[in-house]
Amino acid sequence: MNYDVIVVGGGHAGIEASLASARMGNNTLLISMLAENVGATSCNPAVGGLAKGHLVRELDALGGEMGLITDEAGIQFRILNQTKGPAVRGSRAQIDMDKYRIIARNIVLNTKNLSLAQETVESLIIEDSVVKGVKTDLLNEYKASKVIITSGTFLNGIIHVGEIQKKAGRYGEERSEGLSASLKEDAGLEMGRLKTGTCARIDSSTIDFSVMEEQGGDELPSPFSFRTNREEFRANKKQLPCFIAYTNPLTHEIISSNFYRAPLFTGQIEGNSPRYCPSIEDKVSKFADKERHHLFIEPQSMDNTECYINGLSTSLPPEVQREMIHSVVGMENAKIVRFGYAIEYDFCRSLVSLDTHSRQKNLRTLLCRSD
Repeated sequence: MNYDVIVVGGGHAGIEASLASARMGNNTLLISMLAENVGATSCNPAVGGLAKGHLVRELDALGGEMGLITDEAGIQFRILNQTKGPAVRGSRAQIDMDKYRIIARNIVLNTKNLSLAQETVESLIIEDSVVKGVKTDLLNEYKASKVIITSGTFLNGIIHVGEIQKKAGRYGEERSEGLSASLKEDAGLEMGRLKTGTCARIDSSTIDFSVMEEQGGDELPSPFSFRTNREEFRANKKQLPCFIAYTNPLTHEIISSNFYRAPLFTGQIEGNSPRYCPSIEDKVSKFADKERHHLFIEPQSMDNTECYINGLSTSLPPEVQREMIHSVVGMENAKIVRFGYAIEYDFCRSLVSLDTHSRQKNLRTLLCRSD
């Protein structure tokens, strides 16, 4: 089967790449390991921030979809640093994770020139030092003049929860092993390891919000997309509040007394973070003089059945996570629905390795990260 462009991976980057290609008139194939998880937000149920907010707006200016989906699925909108100068302000939106994923997948399925396949890419097809397509786990071969890889955390992903390690690209989902090996062995690319992490999710009904600080959205919310009608958006958008809580000396004592079980410190994790998005154990270690750290308790959906504890990313063992969370005022009786974890994964250090430059000079593969 022949295409003009093949995109591997259905996260934020994969969606934008495949939509851009298809809208330019290219016959495009998006390959994802799980079709219903195209557009799934693996970690924080938010879009934007001081840096990423600018990226989303740049995507929107180029015709991207992320801003529009955020405006439809958003459940709280805020301009950060409003009291400061324009240069340091940033747009941020809390999103309904379930709604965002459904909207994104349906856009992909209804876009002209774009096809979706639920398969796992095992290797690249390379002829005369040029990528010609991909092979999948179902033994299908797809040919294309361009292959775009937006693999996120799925290349040889390993999840860490204390001493426990699981091979996965996201908790409960398979990882990709063959593609990473093909990038290294067939394409001669230099691979490395990165790591990131996420926090526990809490049953919202077990949190005492009355002892926390309420943080509402802007009274006049601003949409992310330039194409969203601002008046209609402000008239119809329903927003939910987030809440602010704090760690305390007891929380820090629980964490520091279990450093010896933290994969980040024991050498169990080898990769480095792609950017500084610290775990709570890292913050307690590096900023030992701080008596508390902010925690933002954020709803994951409009139904508000689960909350995300922004600021409490961790890979500590489950029993330590439970004790740590229960030490926070307002979360003494919190029930953990999903434990936090760290994940390591392969990434490409350079598009062309020094020792294979002559063989790879025409390699047409674009590698992108997709969080």
